[in-house]
Amino acid sequence: MHNDPALTEQRLARVLAQRLRPAVHGRSVPLTAEVWHVPGEPVPVAEGLAAAYAPARLGDRWGPAWTTSWFRVGGRIPREWAGLPVEAVVDLGFGFTDPGFSAEGLVYRPDGTAVKALNPRNFHVPVTASAAGGEQVTYYVEAAANPVVMQSGPELQTFFPTPVGGRAPWLRGEGAEGDGEPGEPLYQLRRLDLAVFDREVFELVQDLDVLGQLERELPEQSTRRWQLLRTIEQALDAIDLQDVSGTATAARAVLAPALASPASPSAHRISAVGHSHIDSAWLWPLRETVRKVARTVSNVTQLMDDHPGFRFVMSQAQQLAWLKEHRPEVYARAREKARTGQFLPVGSLWVEPDTNITGGESLVRQFVHGKRFYLEEFGVETEEMWLPDTFGYNAALPQLMKLAGVRWFLTQKISWNTTNVFPHHTFWWEGIDGTRIFSHFPPVDTYNSDLSGAEVARSERNFREKSRTDRSLVPFGYGDGGGGPTREMMARADRLADLEGSPRVAVEAPADFFAKAHAEHTDAPVWVGELYLEFHRGTLTSQLATKQGNRRSEHLLREAELWSATAAVRHGARYPYPELDRLWKTVLLHQFHDILPGTSIAWVHREAEQTHREVAAELEELIGRALRTLAGDRSGGEVVFNAAPHARGGVPALGAAPRTAPPALTPPVAEGGGFVLDNGLVRVAVDGRGLVTSVLDLAAGREALPPGAAGNLLQLHQDFPNQWDAWDLDAFYRNTVRDLTGADEVAAVDGGVRVVRSFGASRVEQTLRLARGARRLDVETVVDWREREKVLKAAFPLDVRAAHSTAEIPFGQVERPTHTNTSWDAAKFEVCAHRYLHVGEPGWGAALVNDSTYGHDVTRDVRPDGGTTTTVRLTLLRAARFPDPDTDQGVHRLRYALVVGAEPADAVREGYHLNLPERVAPGGAAVAPLVAVDDEGVVVSAVKLADDGSGDVVVRLYEARGRRTSAVLTPSFALGSAVVTDLLERPLPDDGSHEVAGSGVRLRLRPFQIVTLRLAVRRG
Repeated sequence: MHNDPALTEQRLARVLAQRLRPAVHGRSVPLTAEVWHVPGEPVPVAEGLAAAYAPARLGDRWGPAWTTSWFRVGGRIPREWAGLPVEAVVDLGFGFTDPGFSAEGLVYRPDGTAVKALNPRNFHVPVTASAAGGEQVTYYVEAAANPVVMQSGPELQTFFPTPVGGRAPWLRGEGAEGDGEPGEPLYQLRRLDLAVFDREVFELVQDLDVLGQLERELPEQSTRRWQLLRTIEQALDAIDLQDVSGTATAARAVLAPALASPASPSAHRISAVGHSHIDSAWLWPLRETVRKVARTVSNVTQLMDDHPGFRFVMSQAQQLAWLKEHRPEVYARAREKARTGQFLPVGSLWVEPDTNITGGESLVRQFVHGKRFYLEEFGVETEEMWLPDTFGYNAALPQLMKLAGVRWFLTQKISWNTTNVFPHHTFWWEGIDGTRIFSHFPPVDTYNSDLSGAEVARSERNFREKSRTDRSLVPFGYGDGGGGPTREMMARADRLADLEGSPRVAVEAPADFFAKAHAEHTDAPVWVGELYLEFHRGTLTSQLATKQGNRRSEHLLREAELWSATAAVRHGARYPYPELDRLWKTVLLHQFHDILPGTSIAWVHREAEQTHREVAAELEELIGRALRTLAGDRSGGEVVFNAAPHARGGVPALGAAPRTAPPALTPPVAEGGGFVLDNGLVRVAVDGRGLVTSVLDLAAGREALPPGAAGNLLQLHQDFPNQWDAWDLDAFYRNTVRDLTGADEVAAVDGGVRVVRSFGASRVEQTLRLARGARRLDVETVVDWREREKVLKAAFPLDVRAAHSTAEIPFGQVERPTHTNTSWDAAKFEVCAHRYLHVGEPGWGAALVNDSTYGHDVTRDVRPDGGTTTTVRLTLLRAARFPDPDTDQGVHRLRYALVVGAEPADAVREGYHLNLPERVAPGGAAVAPLVAVDDEGVVVSAVKLADDGSGDVVVRLYEARGRRTSAVLTPSFALGSAVVTDLLERPLPDDGSHEVAGSGVRLRLRPFQIVTLRLAVRRG
């Protein structure tokens, strides 16, 4: 034996690739083929089976982008193969991508039952374990010509190689949904065979694969490494490359002692969990995900037949609901395997949502609909939040998890941080209210592991809690585009169960891992606050129309539930249970972490925008129906409805009152070449450039803007991140900036000042308004956005020395430093806020509120006069080129506002008011709120009827200021009983935090506590 490990490794790689793996199916005969190219969208299985097929042959091109072709393949097993295992081998022309990123297929028997999927790493089809010889074999393959989506330029070619044909018209949706001609075929049939499956050669490949990978990961001077090198050399010498099948057993005998040597008693322990992360939409549309789910579940249930110890988790209830609806026979297989304990629903959520942008009540419903589906369909109370691929995690989640009955949290994405390495893998995560959840970040640093030697070694090497515990989790299986684990991965797991030099690998359920890890590591370290991802910051802004549709849908759902519940309790009107259930699930689906963040292909966002329009129209109809019931006599007068959780203009929160006078706007007065808006509370000066040069808080006698500064300054930056266009906003974007100070028009209009600006190929029109009695300067904005690779911001420099900013997150707020003392602080140069972001100093502050913006940045500078300027900017629009080359091109309407002299509690109120405008309906009846709360800091987030149809009123509220408080909730109906429940409206143990006092309920709330109350209506 030579002494150069590299030569042995090269020899092994070549022998495996060119001799051993081909010999697994070395004896083969060709299959015949016929094809039917579907003329439009995918068809039901029965239609595909019954279609008129035409002859096809090996080498034929097929599949313009996004089309489907059905292949019928057949052949006869040779009589001499009697008693042998036989498989079909089908290569649709996959290329070298991972599964899910190119052509895919699902194989059916003639009776329409699914067998398994085909993809670049899984192209065998089991035919028989023991052939009779001479039998005829027929299969159907539903082949999807999904294109290999690639970003132009070199940076992402590793991820998305160029397909046959080379073009990528599908980025804009060409060839899809009838958008023009489908283009040239992308794929070519490469192999169609019946073959003997040589089990001994397959096992030899796995033996060498595992030992070769282990050898490469061992220390250079390790005795075990050199022993493995010698053993591998001897095994390779034992193989006759012209008779691999005949010499495989001898070669395996050489390797057997090395494989039998047990792991060290102190070896790291890995819980391997079968998994396939399937993005509900990304580089493919929703309709294709339905088929990806069917393919993956068919794959894993077939694998379970051969491997009884295999455990596979599926984490998105929506995907199983699709399966139930569209592919009931595949769904039945999943339920069958769930009964055996092999198929494990986990995750507790409807989809794996973005958790930065998704609103609080929507996150509640993610848990409600996800957990309820698993309970009703599988009888499983899920206890994990399985969220590996989301772009950061808000600090309200620990409390929401606990209120949903979730005990464990798993993610992996924080390992993508580009500045700071997260210090823990197993830890307690503490949220803004003090709730802690036991959490784990797999140190393998991927949620798509293939259980390679490199990844198993990385798990042990990276694990940061070595001194306290020796256990971590690895999710294994091809994912993102689906596919799941393979028999090769199971073979690795078997060999790594107890192997010298390697961590010990056990395939098991996440609950088994978490229970053991928790028992071993009860004193795990604590991480407090948000889990901020130092990467993918552009997702807070990309695809504004998708984000606006979600924001609007969330608030319309609130209104539809509130007014429908009020009409049901007051007038016995029908509560629209089925409509609301369906609409909630539609909105929840579109909160998936590649839809709502704006990181999918154009097709996905075009459909999302249309879906949100349809959702809004249906919700408006439900709201209108309820308002007509509540408003009373329509013969004269008008009623103003206020769905916000705070009173305004004489209208109670969550109620309605007859209109007395329309709200008045402050008229502009010409002054100094510009205009002044003055309502007695705030005086705003707009100069001839259309910039805000003064915002004077008249009550406090304080100017909000620093000397010489201008507010509402639009700023344009170049935005060309190093990679991941729609995802990333890199810090160097700030190096260049263009202030948009030129104005085409600055003019007085009814109730405000209109400013028009042109820049590049774009145009923006803004109207600045100041209402009577308001401390809020509204900026209504219409942008015709035609820029490319730019980002547009709106800046408000403020004369405050703010040590931190306060941003709204679901059910509360989070404080972030405005300084950059540490690398952790500096990395947060773009942050998320929902309806408001506040900055201030003791005694005075200001807030920016918005109706559709999530990305913000806050900077602090010391001026020559010694004062401090804190500048808050909203990120309005981006213009990424990938994966949608036309991201955000077009006309957008949005609103934001500056609130002066504001505490964070004022920001909460104004944020709700901006997003929930009053509604006016003909009628004359006042509408008392179903419930009222006597403390403005206790915010009602939902009023609805109980999901079980009992007629109980469910109220969800939270403490919004971060302080302990006592409040009384008073219903306007006869109260039968009041019970505190979990998010699924099930009673929680009485902890003494509430009591029925007279006609109301007294609540004692800790900071940012969320409470769900179930109120029975006393009848008669």
